[in-house]
Amino acid sequence: MSNNQFKRGELYSFITGMASTALARRLQKNFKQANIDITIEQWSVLYHLWKEDGLSQQELCLRTFRDKPSITRLVDNLEKLQLVKRVASSDDRRINLIYLTDKANELQEVTLEMANQTLNEALEGVSKANIEMCKAVLQKVYDNLK
Repeated sequence: MSNNQFKRGELYSFITGMASTALARRLQKNFKQANIDITIEQWSVLYHLWKEDGLSQQELCLRTFRDKPSITRLVDNLEKLQLVKRVASSDDRRINLIYLTDKANELQEVTLEMANQTLNEALEGVSKANIEMCKAVLQKVYDNLK
């Protein structure tokens, strides 16, 4: 028996991730209002580098769920903004490691605070139990499909 209990319109909304899109748009708007000239996609790369600097482009693909051409374009643009630099791996010169610049590190605190504020705004009125249930369901969906 199928667990699909969505009507056609609801299923489309679920698949496209309306909540995720709304959250990303709001965060992008908040960045723009604060004169922070980076996209949400660029910020997601920086976020993973703030957690662990010096990742390979392949590792960034895995952590951000993006393909290789997308990461290459994002890193190119971050390099133009002087937020990251590519360094050839000493073990394998075919591999580029991506490192944050001081300019990128200056953005960390303010952008993470904005992301937290945006998430808190999005979750206003949602109980902790509902948040935990939602996280568990989405994790299960992800695990089923990976």
